[in-house]
Amino acid sequence: MSAGAQALVLEAPLTLRTRELQLPAIGDDDALLRVEACGLCGTDHELYTGELFPGYPLVPGHETIGVIEGIGRSAAQRWQIAAGDRVAVEVIRRCGECDACRAGRRCVRRGLADMYGFVPVDRPPGLWGGYAEAQYLAPDSQLLRVPAGLDPVVATLFNPVGAGIHWAVTLPGTREGDVVAVLGPGVRGLAAAAAASEAGAGFVMITGLGARDAHRLAIAPDFGVDLAVDVSTTDPVAALRAANGRLADVVVDVTAKAPDALGHAVALARPGGTIVLAGTRGRKAPSFDADSVVLKELRILGALGVDRPAYRSAFELLASRRYPFDGLPRRVVGFDGIDALLLDMAGEGAQPPVHGVLVPESRSR
Repeated sequence: MSAGAQALVLEAPLTLRTRELQLPAIGDDDALLRVEACGLCGTDHELYTGELFPGYPLVPGHETIGVIEGIGRSAAQRWQIAAGDRVAVEVIRRCGECDACRAGRRCVRRGLADMYGFVPVDRPPGLWGGYAEAQYLAPDSQLLRVPAGLDPVVATLFNPVGAGIHWAVTLPGTREGDVVAVLGPGVRGLAAAAAASEAGAGFVMITGLGARDAHRLAIAPDFGVDLAVDVSTTDPVAALRAANGRLADVVVDVTAKAPDALGHAVALARPGGTIVLAGTRGRKAPSFDADSVVLKELRILGALGVDRPAYRSAFELLASRRYPFDGLPRRVVGFDGIDALLLDMAGEGAQPPVHGVLVPESRSR
């Protein structure tokens, strides 16, 4: 690798510019990653369009897979990795000392501004995100080995698949035989469905909305789904009752800007059931019936991040190839194609893929 690395800097909403950033000197306690692939999610297009833009330039990208180019001795001992190893970078950095870190949960001492893909580019060394040829790995980084034989592009799914496992199984305590309803058939929704199926759920339902989700609902059975419902044409509660005879033990809402989704979640949940509201995706609920939550004695849980055991389980599931994550409708782009992909993912262009990935050294395809 040369003395500098090309990086995409989000200078303002809708303004990504390529800059040459100097590679940092690596000391005893940090490392440098050569980025092979960086997955995209809803946060990426919300940063790009300005909904989540923090007001300062940054290098986005928080689902990074790459190869260790240089590493200090203490860092190698701590992470148990070496130069040449392929690793995944967790988005959240951890102090390693608080109770949450010890339990593998989101660090309570590291804020959102310290997350990879959200750090100001003006903070040295600037290479704080996956939209670059190289990414700096600070001492408080969390790294995971990528299983041998797993393609780097597919490996970027460690984040959404880990989310599916944590949100649909671990957090709600999904048990064998449970009925699980997943609202939203994007990559995290399909991952949640696969995770529930893998956990032994007796019946898995997924919902989507209209033409934009039609192709996602069509592939849902490949990810363990027993019933796929377009809520623009079908009452999901009636459909679940007709197909299964009872309501859901667990409802996982991974929708984005779907005002009716929370109402659907409450209606789909059985008395005493659990609803997981996952991610921060502009949810508004004008028709939300709070009395139903009380009358049904529902448990509603918020879920933001992913824990380390879920990431490990995600790699195991991806490597098993029991579900066709390799074959997801996917668009891989280089620096030249990222703007168009982000606009498509934001709903302002062509039909978006289920899985979008940036490969810094590639041309768009």
